[in-house]
Amino acid sequence: MSTHIAAEPGAVAPTVLLPGDPLRARWIAETFLDDATCYSEVRGMLGFTGTWQGHPVSVQGTGMGQPSLAIYATELFREYGVTTAIRVGSCGALSEQVAVRDVVIAAGACTDSSMNRIRFGGHDYAPVADYDLLAAAVAAARSREGLTSHVGLIFSSDSFYTPRPELMKPMAEHGVLAVEMEASALYTLAAGHGVRALAVCTVSDHIVTGEETSAQEREQTFADMVEIALTAAFGAAAFKG
Repeated sequence: MSTHIAAEPGAVAPTVLLPGDPLRARWIAETFLDDATCYSEVRGMLGFTGTWQGHPVSVQGTGMGQPSLAIYATELFREYGVTTAIRVGSCGALSEQVAVRDVVIAAGACTDSSMNRIRFGGHDYAPVADYDLLAAAVAAARSREGLTSHVGLIFSSDSFYTPRPELMKPMAEHGVLAVEMEASALYTLAAGHGVRALAVCTVSDHIVTGEETSAQEREQTFADMVEIALTAAFGAAAFKG
C-alpha cells in the first residue's frame, strides 16, 4: 500500500488516466467507465477503477504541477504495476493556429523545471511520448468528425502565474503548441520505469487571444480527449466514433 494513494493491492488497473483535477477524475469515472468504484480519497485526490468496453481502467487525480504528478505516477508505477499512463488535462494555446477546445497530443514536452536537470546531472533530457500510444491517439483524433487536433511539442511549466510571460514567445516560434504543467515529468518517469505514457490535452484558454473556457467546462465537457486516450490505450480497432 503506497503512502499517497493507499489503495489495496490489485485495486488499480494496469491502464490509468491521469487528470490533474480530482473532480475531473470522478466525472471521467462516472461518464466513461462501467461499475466504477473509488479506491482512494487520500488528501482528496480521488482514484477510481472500472471498465471501458470490457477493459479494466483506472482514473487517478494527480494535482497540479510536476512535483505533485511525480508523486502519484511514481507510486502507480512502483507499487501498483501500472503499464500505461495517459494524462488527460487542460492546456493553454501558444500558437494562433491552435484554438480553444482543440485537442493537443503531445509528442514531446519541453520544460523550465529543474527536475530533469537534477536527475540527469545538468544535462537536458528530452522527454517524449510512447510512439504506439501517440500513433493510436493521432488516428483516433483524426477519425472524429468536427474535432480539430494538433500533434507536436508542449511546454510543461513550473509556474502558472509566470513572472516572465515573454519567454513563451520563443517557444511558440520554435513550434511549441501549448503550455501545461505535468507532461514532462510523466514522460520522464515513464521512461525510467519502462512504462508507456502519453498526454492528450484540451485547450482551455489561449495565451495569445485571451479566450478561455469556464471552470465547469474544464471539469466536465472535455470528452473528446478522454475518448481519444481510451482508444489509444487499447488500440484504434476499439474506436467507435
